Parts: sequence; structure tokens; C-alpha cells
Amino acid sequence: MTPLLPNLAHRLRPTFSHGVHPEENKHYTADKPITRFPFPPELVLLLSQHAGKPSVPLVKPGQEVVRGEPIARADGFMSVPLHAPATGVVKRIDLVPTAKGPRKPALILQVHPGESQEILYGAPRDVEAMTPKEIVQAVQDAGLVGLGGAAFPTHVKLSPPPGDTVDTILINGCECEPFLTTDHRLMVEQADDLIRGTRILMKAMGAPRAIIGTEDNKPDAAAALEKALPADGSISVKMVQTKYPQGAEKMLATALVGREIPSGKYPSSVGLGVFNVATVEQMGALLPWRRGVIERVVTVTGPGIAKPGNYLVALGTPLRFILERLGYTGSARYLITGGPMMGDTVSSLDVPITKGCGGFLVLRPEDLERYRVARTYPCIRCGKCVEACPLHLNPCLLGKLAYKGRYEEMEEKHHLLDCFECGSCSFVCPAGIPLVQYFRIAKSQNREAKAKAKAVPA
Repeated sequence: MTPLLPNLAHRLRPTFSHGVHPEENKHYTADKPITRFPFPPELVLLLSQHAGKPSVPLVKPGQEVVRGEPIARADGFMSVPLHAPATGVVKRIDLVPTAKGPRKPALILQVHPGESQEILYGAPRDVEAMTPKEIVQAVQDAGLVGLGGAAFPTHVKLSPPPGDTVDTILINGCECEPFLTTDHRLMVEQADDLIRGTRILMKAMGAPRAIIGTEDNKPDAAAALEKALPADGSISVKMVQTKYPQGAEKMLATALVGREIPSGKYPSSVGLGVFNVATVEQMGALLPWRRGVIERVVTVTGPGIAKPGNYLVALGTPLRFILERLGYTGSARYLITGGPMMGDTVSSLDVPITKGCGGFLVLRPEDLERYRVARTYPCIRCGKCVEACPLHLNPCLLGKLAYKGRYEEMEEKHHLLDCFECGSCSFVCPAGIPLVQYFRIAKSQNREAKAKAKAVPA
């Protein structure tokens, strides 16, 4: 009976209803320690690396900057500043390609090759003595955004709507997306910074407790965190079932504390603050030193790369520079930024690393052929997509409405905006219908229609 015990323990762990179980493929990099990547000759620093308004440059072409120095300021509340990832000179401000295609403004920083690249900007401070308001401002000054991929300004999440009181902080360490291991390695190697960041979060939001949730395929991460926990019991670690998309905030809230975040509401509406482990780890590492985000851990993985691993990369490092040193000679066609479920294809090998880039999946031509859908077939109403949807939507119905162009009806009557495009429905569809793509088009069309209607004078 002994071999059955681990499986029984898995089934007894909390989770959410529905979801899917894609191949994890974490074996490429799960046991590879974080390694610092060399600096490229030039850094391409997009002024828009976050949700909200782009940063405004503080520097001019020809200006010398030191590593860690602010080089662009926040443009209002829904914006964050940008800091120099290396000591060098600003060459120019130019339009550069981005992962999704459109060219956007960026600072081009020529890195001084002879520099030690020691962080020369910042000063120690006592975070314990700071007020919640001062912490929120310090988080914005650090340029912190959601490093799990959303890149939503963290200080905005620390400022819930009036009337909302947060009693519990949830730290998302599930990393349920296949292939990616960035968060896994951070929990194993940077547990102290993560716990320090969690305590800062708790003070900023006035929450008396925090729970770090991790899937049960990461026992070493849970063990490392347990060793770093404070003795007062205010922070705990809870393992949940390994299932996709367990890391989504609504799924995590259900699994860890049994609370349902209502449609169209923030987690704070049910007393929760939800943050990614990479964001919290950076908060713990940067705020005590008055420093900003200048680098991040990136997982480069997949069957198409010779040296998969978890790398600490300076923001602005061109993707081509990374791939050439890791043994990749193919084209952008075989690259996905993020994981296979929610990631996007890359428009060019010349796109830079940004704050929201947690990983790159490198495939081979035969991998694309294996998963390629030769053609789509009519929906047979098998119901698999309904059984898979973690939000209990009806992807089958939404897909039919999208196919007929009834986009407004999808949003007004069938909760289109609740869909966070996890891809579970497309993953299980036996007809090969690209449901998530349909939903993205519908959302885009509705946004454009609303913008046009708003622009027309009454």
C-alpha cells in the first residue's frame, strides 16, 4: 500500500473545481540553480514595461548613468519609473520592436565593457519604521510591477478601493504554467527575501496573516520556505494540488482560503491581497536598499535550446544575445514568450527582456508539427470545454457567438470579461477550435466599439 500514499496525499490537498493537467515538462530546468547572465553591449529599455502609462525619460542621449540610477520617471499614479540595469551611456531614444509586434519608444543604453557593474545607486533604510503610505510610495519608486507576467503596477494593488479591508495576503508560488521554473527556483534560493517581502506587504495592507501557496510538485520549495518562516506563525506555507491554472488569483483564493472573488471585483473585495512570489521577493530584496528593479530571473527552456536554465538577466537584454549564447540558431517562429498555455509567439529575436518576461519556450520544427492542428472541425457539443473551464463559463456557447460576430452579446449576457484566457478550453477541444483566440478577438472588437462610441459627441 505504501506506493499509494503520495497519490492519496495529493488528492487530499486543496484545489479548485475543473481545470486541466497538461504535461508539466519542468524537468528541463527545475533543478538548475539561478545563474547570472553576462551583460550585452547594448540594453534596449522599453519605456512601457507595465500596464498603464509609459515612463517619461529623465536622461538625454550622450548622458552617463550608473547601475541602479533612475532614468525614467513615473507618469502619474498608474505608472512606474525605470532604472539603469548597467553603468554606461545613453546612446539614443528610439522605436524598437516588441514581443507582440508594434514598435515602441525605448532608451538604448551602451554598456561600459570595463565596469564591474556594481550597483552604485541606493542607500540603506529601516523598512520596519516606515508607514504603510511610505511603503506604497517606496514600491512605486522601485518600479515594481507584477513579475508573474501581468506587469500590473504593484503599488496600485497595495491601494485597494475605499471600504475594502485586507485580512490575508496570498503569495502565488504555484507556477502552474508548463515548462517555467522561475518562481520555483526563487522560492528555493531566495526564501529569506521572499519572507521579508511578505512582511512588508502585510504591513502595507494591514493584514495580520499571509499564506504562500505552492503546488505539490515543488516539495523542495515548500521545505526551503518552511525553514525561513517567522516564529510568530503569521506566515504559513500551504501546498495545493498540481493542476492548471492553479496559479490564477481566483483559483488560488478558492484553494487556499475557500473564498470566491466575485465577477468584476478585486481580491480585496473579499479581504485578500494576491501577489506573485517573484514580485514579493524583489520587494524584500530592493526596498531595504532604496533600489529599483534592474534585472529579473528568466527561464529559457524547451527541447530546442542546448543550455536550458534559469538566468538572472539585466532588463533590456536583447533576446538574440541570450539565445546565441545558449545554443539556438533558429528563427522567431519557434519561440514563445511565457509558457505554452498562455504565452505568445515572439515577433522578432531582437525584442528585449522586460519586467514581465518570466521565461521563453524554445521549440523545434518537429514540436510544432506534433501539436499543429491541421484543420478545425465543427463543434460536436461534447462539453469538454465546459468541464475544463475553471470559471465555469460555457466556452462552447461563447465560441459559437464569436464565430457569428455577436461580440456584445458575449460580454453582456455570457461573462466574456471573466475569461482570463488560460487556454484550458482550447487545450481539451477535440475539434481543434481556437477558442481563446476567438475570445481575444471579441474582447478587442468590444474595446474598439466602446472607444469609438466614447469619441463620438453626444
